[in-house]
Amino acid sequence: MIRTQISLDEREYSLAKLQAAKLGISLAELMRRAIRDVLPADGEKPWMRYAGFVESGNPRSSRSIDEIVYGRKD
Repeated sequence: MIRTQISLDEREYSLAKLQAAKLGISLAELMRRAIRDVLPADGEKPWMRYAGFVESGNPRSSRSIDEIVYGRKD
């Protein structure tokens, strides 16, 4: 990962921090997601644009994905 620096005014910073807290993510992750949202998707893997955007709030969700997606586990 490459480290970079950006400048925000106080309002932007406060709102971004608040939104990150609501989502339970860091400010850096919020910025990565925002940038990812405006960049073109990888032509070979367009679905990757949405990787990491679905959150269930369940830290074990990867073990119960069928139940989360379909409402049941078969």
